[in-house]
Amino acid sequence: MKKSALVLGLGLAIIGLSAFSTKTTTDNPKHTSTIKWIGSKVVGGDHIGNISIKEEQLKFKKGALVGGSITADMTTITNTDLEGEWNQKLVGHLNSDDFFSTAKFPTATISITKVTPGSNANTYQVTADLTIKGITHSQSFLATVSPDGKQHIVTAKLNIDRTKYEVKYGSTSFFDSLGDKAISDEFSLDVTIYTAH
Repeated sequence: MKKSALVLGLGLAIIGLSAFSTKTTTDNPKHTSTIKWIGSKVVGGDHIGNISIKEEQLKFKKGALVGGSITADMTTITNTDLEGEWNQKLVGHLNSDDFFSTAKFPTATISITKVTPGSNANTYQVTADLTIKGITHSQSFLATVSPDGKQHIVTAKLNIDRTKYEVKYGSTSFFDSLGDKAISDEFSLDVTIYTAH
């Protein structure tokens, strides 16, 4: 009798959870969720690279995005457009206190606070709290959710003013006479998440 009751209880719990799914890992046999960063100098020249996702907990209800969060592992930041010594110098600089202070702040988070349907199918207007270096500001961006077999592919692009997060190195908003060493205040993150239904 106790065993039957336990089985029944587990069955009801599974049915209840099936309408509101959450995915907490990013491993996928075919794809890896990632964040691509793009930064640029004021006078020409971009740098690009990747940041690994430590955890994602995107929430769906009847296939629609309703909330969740993403945690980025800032200690994994890489650069993909330079090689050798220059690559190592740039990555080291990005990890330093001039930029993201990854030893002190090893993670950054995107925590969704509001989701509304977008103007096109499978799109959503998202508002989220973005926390970098322990500083939180609200960000709004468009996200697309594409069904792909037994998973969703979620993509979004965030344009971020780095100075709001005390990343002021090379910013003409705070330093004069930088010339061709000036770095744009805004950088972007292209987020791609592969998550189960």
